[in-house]
Amino acid sequence: MRAATILIADDDRSIRTVLSQALGRIGHDVRTTGTAANLWRWVSDGEGDLVITDVVMPDENGLDLIPRIRKIRPDLRIIVMSAQNTLLTAVRATERGAFEYLPKPFDLKEVVEVVQRALAEKDTKRDTVSPQFEPEEEALPLIGRSAAMQDIYRVLARLMNTDLTVMVTGESGTGKELVARALHDYGKRRFGPFVAINMAAIPRELIESELFGHEKGAFTGATNRYAGRFEQAEGGSLFLDEIGDMPIEAQTRLLRVLQEGEYTTVGGRTPISTNVRIIAATHRDLRTAVRQGLFREDLYYRLNVVPLRIPPLRERSEDIPELVAHFLSRAETDGMPTKSFVPEAMGRLQDYRWPGNVRELENLVQRLTALYSQDVISLETIEAELAHSSPGSAAEAQADEESLSDAIDRHLRTYFSAHRDGLPAAGLYGRILHEMERPLISLSLEATRGNQVQAATLLGLNRNTLRKKIRELDIDVVRGVK
Repeated sequence: MRAATILIADDDRSIRTVLSQALGRIGHDVRTTGTAANLWRWVSDGEGDLVITDVVMPDENGLDLIPRIRKIRPDLRIIVMSAQNTLLTAVRATERGAFEYLPKPFDLKEVVEVVQRALAEKDTKRDTVSPQFEPEEEALPLIGRSAAMQDIYRVLARLMNTDLTVMVTGESGTGKELVARALHDYGKRRFGPFVAINMAAIPRELIESELFGHEKGAFTGATNRYAGRFEQAEGGSLFLDEIGDMPIEAQTRLLRVLQEGEYTTVGGRTPISTNVRIIAATHRDLRTAVRQGLFREDLYYRLNVVPLRIPPLRERSEDIPELVAHFLSRAETDGMPTKSFVPEAMGRLQDYRWPGNVRELENLVQRLTALYSQDVISLETIEAELAHSSPGSAAEAQADEESLSDAIDRHLRTYFSAHRDGLPAAGLYGRILHEMERPLISLSLEATRGNQVQAATLLGLNRNTLRKKIRELDIDVVRGVK
């Protein structure tokens, strides 16, 4: 690699020294300054092959300097480094034309690798477009400055102005939908709709209608045409949450949409072109599901164009104080009393494993602000709360005591909430009863070892009626096995 002239602007002398020595050792000519004005003068004079700039400098914000540099020298690559290591910083740097964003404190080896890559790669012309909006820091959906979150911010920033399909994976409660919303809200489709659908909350018989819509008269109860989620999301982003729970039949139709860019409604004949960005999410291991035959391999690769793993809270415990502060501030905004934590209590929160991840932490903070009168939360209070919320205690007890009616009620509430401000498609009563019939009949046949006469008696059905339903529901009858 040829020797290059690298311009470094940072108000921290020690950082300038470290970078200068590291880059000088591999043969580059390095010039350093502590001000944006000097950097601008050098660039204006045509000096330098690469720029490394800080964000906060005494005379000017480094991010504001990037569009000016790109305007007069569009081929000059810029690396941004900042201790303000939030998603907003990464997004702003990328939007304004930075080649790469690196958080402080930085890994010197990584800096050298990024510099070499920037100098080696042939520059492709990129339009320098100033952001059309400037979101406030408080509006950011993602909280945390850990190394794990920095990696996510950098990936998100690179994806903002693309339409690449993203697969977000992570445990329940890690914030997968927040990541999806960030991709939409800060991306090029931000002026289009963001539509979310939870596959786990919708009965399998209804998924195709929910996704693709249906025509009037397509099935019993379809009294009107229904616009599915693809149509609702046209020009924007469609978030397919818990994609691992999608039935195999619906997977086939989704694959066709991704391959052909068009779909047909249930009961429809005319293909409809679609223009949406797909963001999928799951807490399941889809590779295992593929091996088990529960998830189509071709669909997996279509969705997994850009995999993005959200780390569990136990892998980013250094973010817990900032998350707690955020939740406390939100509680105060909602009229709750001001709270704080003794250091020992905060330390205990950081030591806890958090099986429910960020959602569990948020619920805990809400409980503490609502139920405890003391302004300062003690270690004893935290210990008591964590003991009561240990996994497998209350949740299991609730499940043991839950009646069938309660379970159905809980499921349907989740289903209705998944529609947010809208309503499910017409004909819900018949579809729900149809959905319940299959497991009821299947388990009855299993209990009677495939004896249809006994199963009909057990269910209180005519034998011919039972046989008809077995055919309609495509139930496999295995005799002699229980």
